[in-house]
Order: sequence, then structure tokens, then C-alpha cells
Amino acid sequence: MLFVCAAFPVQAADTPVSPAEFEALVQGKTLSYSANGVQYGAEDYYGNRQVRWSFMDGHCSEGQWFAQGPQICFVYEDIKVPQCWEFFLRDGQLQAQFDGITAAEQYEVAQMAEPLLCLGPAVGV
Repeated sequence: MLFVCAAFPVQAADTPVSPAEFEALVQGKTLSYSANGVQYGAEDYYGNRQVRWSFMDGHCSEGQWFAQGPQICFVYEDIKVPQCWEFFLRDGQLQAQFDGITAAEQYEVAQMAEPLLCLGPAVGV
């Protein structure tokens, strides 16, 4: 299943997907995130709400997600402050809205064919 999101503003009648719906939609997948048509990161979704995030630079951060009301929040090994989002399904397309960002600023979500490429720790002389 491919999730692609156009930059549609969330309407007042839209209801965020529930944590159970979110989990069913993402588990076992790798999703990319874009803003204004520019991909800026991607995330692998594993069982037990475990995730791996990358800004597509080869560095990956392990983390997990949890529900906080209607929001899906993420914490990572190197970012301890929860990053909270609301996810919406519109016309079969998953959309994301970051907490505190106006409804007009939507993030595109698309499924990737391959999991993230994470480089090992930096080693050198």
C-alpha cells in the first residue's frame, strides 16, 4: 500500500487516526516525510511501537512512539523531548501535522520500497 499525501489543509471535520489505526497503517513499513515536495527524512516502523528515524544522511536514531490523546508522539535516543504529530487519512492518503504548526502546513507521507540505510558509527584515526 502506498501512502502519498498532497498538501491539503486539514479541515475541521477531519479526525486524526487512532493509535490502533496508526499502528496498523505503519507497522513493518518505511515511510518518508516531505514538506513542500522536498523529502527531509524517513522512518522504519517495527513491532512494539519501535522506530528508527533518519534525516536521509546515513545517521539513524532509534526510538519509540506512544499515544498522547489524539497525537502520536516520538522520542529518540538522541532527542528525549517528545515530537508529537496528528495523522489523518484523507481519500486513502496519510497526512501528518506537527504539533503547534498551522493546519495549512501539512507533511507528505509516502511508503518507501526499502528500509533505511544506516551507516555505522564514525571511526577514524
